[in-house]
Amino acid sequence: MSLNRAVKPFPKEEISFSLPEIENFCLSNGLRVLHVKKDTLPIININLVFYAGSKYDPSGRKGLANLFGMVADEGAGIYDTLALSDELDTLGTSLNINRDSDSIYYSLQTLTEHYAKSLDLFCDVLLSPRFEDAAFEREKRKILTRILQIKDAPDELADIAFERIIYGDDNPYSHPVFGYADTVQQINNAEVKDFYKNFIFPSNGFLVCVGNITADHLKKSFEDKLNTWTIEGTNNFTLVNSKETAPKIYLLHKEGTVQSEIRCGHLTCKRNEMDYFPKSILNMILGGQFSSRINLNLREDKGYTYGALSRFNYHKDAAHFYVSTSVGAENTANALIEIDKEINKIKDGISGEELKFAKSSMIRKFPSNFETLRQISVNLIGKVVYGLKNDYFNTYIDSILKVTKEDVNKAAADNIFPENIKYVITGDKNIIRPQLKNIMFADVVEINSDGEVIEG
Repeated sequence: MSLNRAVKPFPKEEISFSLPEIENFCLSNGLRVLHVKKDTLPIININLVFYAGSKYDPSGRKGLANLFGMVADEGAGIYDTLALSDELDTLGTSLNINRDSDSIYYSLQTLTEHYAKSLDLFCDVLLSPRFEDAAFEREKRKILTRILQIKDAPDELADIAFERIIYGDDNPYSHPVFGYADTVQQINNAEVKDFYKNFIFPSNGFLVCVGNITADHLKKSFEDKLNTWTIEGTNNFTLVNSKETAPKIYLLHKEGTVQSEIRCGHLTCKRNEMDYFPKSILNMILGGQFSSRINLNLREDKGYTYGALSRFNYHKDAAHFYVSTSVGAENTANALIEIDKEINKIKDGISGEELKFAKSSMIRKFPSNFETLRQISVNLIGKVVYGLKNDYFNTYIDSILKVTKEDVNKAAADNIFPENIKYVITGDKNIIRPQLKNIMFADVVEINSDGEVIEG
């Protein structure tokens, strides 16, 4: 029997999905808790999330939240850095503090049999961080070394420059989480300690627990440990709305690179449930999957790249649309022209076949987002951060099925703006700049590795 590979297969059976019950309660100190019991494995995953990400960094101290997160688990209570690490290793427990632009995440994953001891260590890190000067200086050096390393990473430079240009210097989302070399140099350990006092308090966060533990056991264990933790900080945040600037091509010179890193896009509306699903389907068709228009054009048809994608990227208080790819330097201008063509073309509408395939792909991928405890935790965190409805996950598939072609076409009209596109290119200007003379839709300016305009 021969297989006709020209015909895309469409599975016929229906997919249904139901997340286990989400239990909500508050501790006596006001800390909100979301709990999902999963007893298929003897593992417990806990995430304590604080609204304390890099967007709260003061002017001149970009990178403070990140540095705090690196120092906060370097010794706690009676344990120095090495002793704490040894205790965790003995238990087979993972304890990390992660940072992004919106939040700081205290994360714990442990075997159920070691939950009590692991929770002791977790609460030591939360309530009694040492903030030793030696640990502070060590972690600060690591960040400065990392910033130096990024100078030789064209893809990361392109990402940093793009967000700074899209959001503008005054917007807190425009700066990298780890900060800049000159701002990190200025941070001292006293400022890290003050950050802890100002941002790590119960009413400024929430806790998500998924795993082999009952809600009653979880609540009692945290009440016992955190019943005296009632401090209040001073979390102040004022969002500065970005203003769209004129479309330009921003060129970051990297001598001798054979590839050009391309990022292009514009600001868009924040994540909301009214048009989130049409926008998601729109993006799948434009650049969100292997068979998307942009990838098929740049990779399969033109052979410019190994892959190209588009995405609506959502922060808590802002969002942007972007296209990302890496192409041979000699094809930089050609790739820009094709990207611009596809962004404009999507405004003309999608086909019924594209809609059907995108919806099928999203529906069938959805259950795989809840396979591990960490995946469930990440989704629950997103539910809180974005203020999603309680039945969001259980109605996700129905929400996708209800989207019409007209809904997607309206989402394109309302959210894709070719006239506002900013382009960032990291690569060798000696190869790239002559090509850009043939591009008529944007002026060219040069920027430095921090995304600041230096010429043009």
